[in-house]
Amino acid sequence: MRLHVGCAMWTHRSWPQPRTPQERLRHYASWCDAVEGNTTFYATPARDTVASWAAQTDPSFRFVLKLPKVVTHERRLTDVTDPLRAFLDAIEPLGPRAHALWIQLPGSFSPADVPTLGRFLGQLPHSHRYAVEVRHQAFFTEPRAIRLLEETLTAASAEWIPFDTTAFFTTPPTSDAERDAWTKKPRLPLRSVALTDRPIVRYLGRDDSARTVQGWRRWVEITADWLREGRSPTVFVHTPDNADAPQLARRFHDEVRARVPGLDALPEPIPVEPLTLF
Repeated sequence: MRLHVGCAMWTHRSWPQPRTPQERLRHYASWCDAVEGNTTFYATPARDTVASWAAQTDPSFRFVLKLPKVVTHERRLTDVTDPLRAFLDAIEPLGPRAHALWIQLPGSFSPADVPTLGRFLGQLPHSHRYAVEVRHQAFFTEPRAIRLLEETLTAASAEWIPFDTTAFFTTPPTSDAERDAWTKKPRLPLRSVALTDRPIVRYLGRDDSARTVQGWRRWVEITADWLREGRSPTVFVHTPDNADAPQLARRFHDEVRARVPGLDALPEPIPVEPLTLF
């Protein structure tokens, strides 16, 4: 039984950071024990770069790595043998740290495309876990579409990743970061059903930490229930500016732990030495 928590990135201009970029992931991994691999959506990293990620993290650290956009958005899961092979080879040094490969699909990927997803999942190697994020409204509002996707994912032992933006869209934005997110983030109904023993949740709060905490209350209870059921969830905490995301992720872990006393605490973060003039 373990709860992993993390953020959308491992470095941010507002976070305390070591002097050298090579140490930033190691420092982040002392705050949180999971991270979203969003950068892999834009380009497959060099294998040596991935090896450096592995060297900075414990084998229990979780990377949830997004498949490249050429696979999911440009070719829409069809004729993707070469870019997929290149991606799988690049991330091999992570070993068990590659917790799940994240298949984020565009909003235009509809129930009519689910057979394509099923064929794609059926061709993937069993050496990895897979998790799918969809953004077409029908998957959240139409029972037949929901059932079709759930059956397809279950057949492949794949998880469905919800991106909960409901708390964010409760009231209008109040900052530049919130206004930017207001135009870019998906507005989808809440989904909180786990299909596997390792559910993954993405939660978007507000720049006001108190409102972020207020909005995640239901996820604290859901996550605690999953842990009692023997599942090992991973929860990623986002805010529009992400300035306090690591602290918030740790707070979420603490709130769940207060309800599940057998859950181990996160380790103490590595202190960052203050910058000096000389």
